[in-house]
Amino acid sequence: MTTSAAAPKIVIRDLATLEDLRQLQQVEKEVWGMGDEDSLPMTLAIALQAAGSIFVGAFDREKMAGFAFGMFGREHGQMTIHSHMLAVLDPYRQHDVGVKLKHAQRERALAMGIREMTWTYDPLQSRNAHLNFAKLGVVSDTYKVNFYGPETSSVLHRNGTDRLWVRWLLDSRRTQDRAAGKDRRAETVDALRLLAPLVSFNGDGHPVRADLAESLARQRVSIEIPGEILEVERTDMGLAREWREATRWAFTEAIRAGFYVAEFCRSIRGQQGPGAYLLEKGSIGEAGL
Repeated sequence: MTTSAAAPKIVIRDLATLEDLRQLQQVEKEVWGMGDEDSLPMTLAIALQAAGSIFVGAFDREKMAGFAFGMFGREHGQMTIHSHMLAVLDPYRQHDVGVKLKHAQRERALAMGIREMTWTYDPLQSRNAHLNFAKLGVVSDTYKVNFYGPETSSVLHRNGTDRLWVRWLLDSRRTQDRAAGKDRRAETVDALRLLAPLVSFNGDGHPVRADLAESLARQRVSIEIPGEILEVERTDMGLAREWREATRWAFTEAIRAGFYVAEFCRSIRGQQGPGAYLLEKGSIGEAGL
């Protein structure tokens, strides 16, 4: 008889020492494969920590399993936290370490009187989309083309560095519901079934663009993405670039037309199928989130 290994006992705490920051650098390089020119400099990390930025880590005994780092920002006339980095080592990703780190950031930001956190992520990364929208409840009305330039030293940044700039409304009902484990997957799947996607899969895995004017005349639109874009990049970079160009077109045109990104569902056509974003017409401020 075999038994599964027990889940590690993960402790979330603030980073407090120079050794903590050295471990952060090691995790950053392991997760992203960054060169020195793109890694967080130690002197800058020390200064940001001393100035009150939020550095939290997930620890398996003395070993750092992941970290999140956020710095002060200002948007819409109010103070925010911009969460610049979240990294979790691969063996720990099945234990919701990323969610725990984000909520640790949220608790610390709320204690400072800050009500909104922002960050960026690659909208072709379905796992990150699921974490951000389904588990945390972010929304987005900003798409940034090649935010970090055409590429960086990271192996994860070879297909452009387009990013969704997401907003996490920390004390909203939406965020509180997601923190309590409530999601809108059933409602989102129902809505997606009724929509002809602005970008969808054809029979052999390539993106197909719908008629723009017809799609944007509706109150809701959807955008499909591959289930595992990193696998596409490994096997066919030309196809991965097709998906970048098609989804860049879809997001930028929809947001320009007054839509915001409201939800995401992974694998709406089964485990190997694509995921899809749901975009709704209107402003985030008027959405009653």
